[in-house]
Amino acid sequence: MRQVYQALQNRKSELMGHKNFLKYAVMVPLVEKNGELNILFEERAHHLKRQPGEICFPGGKIDAGDKDERAAAVRETCEELGLAQHEVEVIGPLDYLITSFHIVYPFAARISNYDQIRPNPDEVASVFCVPMEYLRSHAPELHYVDLSVAPREDFPYDRIPNGRNYKWGKGTVPEFFYYYKDRVIWGLTARILNHFLEVTEAAKSN
Repeated sequence: MRQVYQALQNRKSELMGHKNFLKYAVMVPLVEKNGELNILFEERAHHLKRQPGEICFPGGKIDAGDKDERAAAVRETCEELGLAQHEVEVIGPLDYLITSFHIVYPFAARISNYDQIRPNPDEVASVFCVPMEYLRSHAPELHYVDLSVAPREDFPYDRIPNGRNYKWGKGTVPEFFYYYKDRVIWGLTARILNHFLEVTEAAKSN
């Protein structure tokens, strides 16, 4: 019993199995242009193996050398947009997002000098801005992706109740689609964008 007390009494709880997840940090960059608040997006370089040409926010995998998730988001933003750290003013965190394989930590930041942006061609094909009010006034399309459990053939069905007829849980994931000119914003980027708009809209009414 003493060992149990030592292990648990002062322990801080975390997400179970978090060490097995890939961890990413993402930035929602805010830019003021022509007296209007805009959200900046990237078009991923077309030679990339993962999601070439898709629309995303700056961000990437959290490295061992990063102080924390926030530092990783700033580093990735600077690397992808060619900015210095003092040009990225972090405003605050958004809710983190858990998928089947990843934990994504989003933040919002003000980019102080849009004209200094020099996208890194190794990662970014182009950048563009969308007025925040446009995104607020144009509701996204909402679709759903069904998730189901599919055990492998060597799964020991004989050791669980009802065997192959066991009723596995199912889930549904919302997919938002935002459209701006010829751009389509969807996937995790759209989920983070939708959350950001909801959080900031709620603050406006308080």
